[in-house]
Amino acid sequence: MVTKEKPPLADLRQEVPYSPPPEDLRVFATVARLASFAAAAQALGSSTAYVSKRLRLLEAGLGTRLLHRTTRRVGITEDGERVYAWAQRILDDLDHLVQDVRATRSQVRGHLRVCSSFGFGRRVVAPLLGELQLAHPDLQVRLELFDRLVDVAGEGFDLDVRVGDEIAGHLIAHPLAANHRVLCAAPAYLARRGLPRTPEDLAQHDCLVIKERDHPFGLWRLQQGELERRVKVTGPLSSNQGEIVVQWAVAGHGLLLRSLWDVGPLLDQGLLQRILPDWTQPANVWAVVPQRLAHAAKVRVAVEHLQQHLPGRLG
Repeated sequence: MVTKEKPPLADLRQEVPYSPPPEDLRVFATVARLASFAAAAQALGSSTAYVSKRLRLLEAGLGTRLLHRTTRRVGITEDGERVYAWAQRILDDLDHLVQDVRATRSQVRGHLRVCSSFGFGRRVVAPLLGELQLAHPDLQVRLELFDRLVDVAGEGFDLDVRVGDEIAGHLIAHPLAANHRVLCAAPAYLARRGLPRTPEDLAQHDCLVIKERDHPFGLWRLQQGELERRVKVTGPLSSNQGEIVVQWAVAGHGLLLRSLWDVGPLLDQGLLQRILPDWTQPANVWAVVPQRLAHAAKVRVAVEHLQQHLPGRLG
């Protein structure tokens, strides 16, 4: 009888595929997000030695370097970027599993990553998210603001609070509030340059252009009932910050196309005056969610909170 020799224990270990522990992925994701071992350790309630150890084990298991470490900062490698994206998805899925099995609406927990545009995010979304977190103390909310269109799923966000009606079909969009943009200018500018009578007249004026997240630069799309006009506008001043452009308009530098929630008080005070009042641009407010998070408890609660309270903040 021939006895088959057993392989060494080390060989057996090599045959088992490496599966990163969720805790190691969470440690790595925290370091990558904060760009600091010390900050990550503080956020995780652990020591820097523990954070370093878990990262060394993760890099050894994956066979690649995930972070660049210097005395001043921590940077993420190209492989680290890919692992970070996967880690976010895996950790999200684990959080959703726990929520679906155990959580109730009053016990929502986990990390909620939200993005929005600069002005709207600062003035409207941020206060609402603060109230949401107070109502759900176990929910950790992170808000990031951009002047560009965000790939919600690809960049690891749970929710994009977006102004504007052009939304890709693969995303889920929940309506939050009706809104539209209006044309306006300071009385001093209109006294100097005259009042536009048609949308086509806008091309002859100094127009203050905002670099919107999802709109072609300098192309104003206006509607009057079923009619639509697309006007290419130009002017000596433009910015990616809507608040700056509103200041320029009040100072008399040109015409502005801006959401009514933003310029409404200035119109009431007479600092701005509406022009071509029959022409507007639809710009409703939406909560945009990746398909895979459609039923996540934390997203559902956030959307319901925004639907309930956001319309009242638009004035």
